[in-house]
Amino acid sequence: MLGRGGALVPKALIQPQAARIAAVIRGARCAARMTQAELGAACGYSASGISRVESGELRPNWSVLAKIAEALGLDITVAVGGDHPGGRPARSHPVPAESAPTTVAVTVDQREDAVRRRNLLAGAVGAGTALIVAGPAATAQPMAPTDPLGPLEQSLFTRPEAEPWQSPRIAAVLGAARSDFHAARYDRLGAALPALIAGAEAHRDAVVGLAREQAQASVAHAYVLATELAVKSHADFAWVTADRALSAAHSSGNPVVVGEAARVLAITMRRAGRPQAAVNLLADTARSMDGGTSAEGAVRATLLMTAAYTAAVGAQRRDALDLMGGAEQCVDQLPAVRPTGELFTVEATRTQCDLYRVGVHNALRTPDEGVVYAQRITPARLPTVERRARYGTDTARMWHALGDRKRTLAALLGVERVAAQEVRRPALRALTADLLYGPGALTGLREFALRTGAATA
Repeated sequence: MLGRGGALVPKALIQPQAARIAAVIRGARCAARMTQAELGAACGYSASGISRVESGELRPNWSVLAKIAEALGLDITVAVGGDHPGGRPARSHPVPAESAPTTVAVTVDQREDAVRRRNLLAGAVGAGTALIVAGPAATAQPMAPTDPLGPLEQSLFTRPEAEPWQSPRIAAVLGAARSDFHAARYDRLGAALPALIAGAEAHRDAVVGLAREQAQASVAHAYVLATELAVKSHADFAWVTADRALSAAHSSGNPVVVGEAARVLAITMRRAGRPQAAVNLLADTARSMDGGTSAEGAVRATLLMTAAYTAAVGAQRRDALDLMGGAEQCVDQLPAVRPTGELFTVEATRTQCDLYRVGVHNALRTPDEGVVYAQRITPARLPTVERRARYGTDTARMWHALGDRKRTLAALLGVERVAAQEVRRPALRALTADLLYGPGALTGLREFALRTGAATA
């Protein structure tokens, strides 16, 4: 039993750190597509013991945590010397082969994560021990008071009590939150999500039957948006929101909602250094979609697009291009006229396929092959500000990889014009800093770097 290897914590006293470690274990288990019983069997513990760890009721000591981490392919890093309070020297556990980079080159996601990675579980399992999902630990950085993720992160681990919201209110606030995401108003989105999630979950808990299934879909959509926001900011708690999104989606019984939740979980898995596992999740979920219906066919296309980019991050060129071909076939088979708003964050169109093609070739380090797709896109015709900003981001990366500094800056300035908050994301600040300290001077570059926080005065 796990009782010998951990301390039972009353629910009222569960600390944020305990909730964080519980969420990472639960998220990694879901990413590995393991049940609690399977994880317990791999570690030599019961399913109920794993359940208590994942709920935060049981805080595992070093030896238990080490076994769980090894079974899940997580990396345990010692921040300071000396023995862990559990009595054993802390040491790193190997990451499974599928998590290892397939090339010496650093991936796009890894370069971005180096800009902003906080130590997710510092202090959670005793002095000097941290458990992170992938890669070496970085120095923890305090969250700025104006960071839109602050209230959201706190709400995830404190679960504030709330009165149930009525369905019309949930629908209205959820629609406004989706609009904020599409318009790249991330400050507003981050501020709105805690109350929306709390109210939607309280409503779900107060209803039964079909009403509960519908409420679960709303909860899942709220967590999908929270994951999208966390991913853009490289926040580690994306594991938590993605896990909750998929759990609520499955309970809703709505395959479209399940598909969208699986997509954001796969993105989180990819950023954790597990591209092949993410591709498998996306492909399996896509196969479960009924391509004969408009909504499921559309979500199937977006799953394949995301799988293609993920395969490219893993340097799997043939798989990436085959998956993109499959996505384009799905899009071509969709009705010419279909209801708007079928999908919650990304629409399934040929233009979206072209945009993903650019990203795929960037990830494959063949940016020259992406130019033709970039030139086929008319940015003003992309459906949302967020997608237009994505076009600018991907073309900036493309031109930067091709050594065209002038066009890189022009693309970044284009992102700033349409979505000022996008250029302050860690990924774009990193690209701006790289451009700033490159050879030669570019008119307006330093001013842009100052405005976006990529440089200081």
